[in-house]
Amino acid sequence: MNASTPAEGRSGGRTALLVLAWVWVLAPFVYGVVELITKVVDLFGG
Repeated sequence: MNASTPAEGRSGGRTALLVLAWVWVLAPFVYGVVELITKVVDLFGG
């Protein structure tokens, strides 16, 4: 019954790595979208 404990630990570590990877990708993407919107608003005289 204790055989599932290491799998749960690896799953938790893998989940943390997955979250970190998504943040690593989404942070610059969101920054780029915000910059794009700002420049489009400036371009069209907002």
